[in-house]
Amino acid sequence: MLRSWKPSASTICLDASFVVRLLESDQPGAEPLRLWRHWQQTGQRLVAPTLLYYEVSNALYKYVRQKTLSSATAQQLMENALHLDIDLVTYPELHQEALRLAHEWRLPATYDAHYLALARRLQAPFWTADRRLARLVRPHFPHVHLLGEEGAS
Repeated sequence: MLRSWKPSASTICLDASFVVRLLESDQPGAEPLRLWRHWQQTGQRLVAPTLLYYEVSNALYKYVRQKTLSSATAQQLMENALHLDIDLVTYPELHQEALRLAHEWRLPATYDAHYLALARRLQAPFWTADRRLARLVRPHFPHVHLLGEEGAS
């Protein structure tokens, strides 16, 4: 358990659920957009594992299939996502660490564990819009921030 480490003051790890909420933000005061602007203004390094855009495109495709988003809008949102200033990071042990964390924390898949492994490795706070994930990992990973949660910023 890493309760004793202090997260980096200059790096933030984002998952795909956060990025999708950011892309959907069309109100100037929307929390994801407000946080994004704050992080940009304060020079934060925003990071994610290389699987980020696979997951974002998959989420957008699901919206198209559910008919809650047009194909053209999904294409435009994906284009916007690809221009976000997020550093994609990987390292050789990331997949092994994700596999171990997914097993240890009983996650349903290793995708989320990749974000958590990266955040842990970089000692960065982790931001998600996935309530289930935040609830599952908070006992093990104290620097999880849930979008929309009081006091999360």
